[in-house]
Amino acid sequence: MLIEDRIERETLIEAPIERVWALVSEPGWWAVHDPSEVAGTVARQGETVVAPNSHYGDFPVHVERVEPPTYVAYRWASAFPGNELRDDNSTLIEFTLADVAGKTRLRVVESGFGSLAGGDELQRKALEDNTGGWAEMIENLKARSEQRSA
Repeated sequence: MLIEDRIERETLIEAPIERVWALVSEPGWWAVHDPSEVAGTVARQGETVVAPNSHYGDFPVHVERVEPPTYVAYRWASAFPGNELRDDNSTLIEFTLADVAGKTRLRVVESGFGSLAGGDELQRKALEDNTGGWAEMIENLKARSEQRSA
């Protein structure tokens, strides 16, 4: 039985909320091998885009909800690259931004691991893989956001 169903991370970024929003509202930015592959794309509620990853395969990303510049939610099937999104193969990623004296507090929550088809082992591996992945992706996003302020 899966003990945890979600990953939660929070960080403070030394950049204005508009700059961070411009990056987190690029659908699939966390899944691509090269962020320039989605640069300039904008999350539009209800749309599904494909985030190409030369190492892991293509990931369909569905834009669930957009509330600029503080909230965007996506659904993706990280454990099932290339598959069409379904309730039993995808997780929900929520990005919440808050202005903190000119800096940005970013909160990332990915949930739904316990509902993934494929059993306990697949659920555990997806949670473990994405936990490590988010640590790296948040650091990359923070560096990109802060670099643009220089």
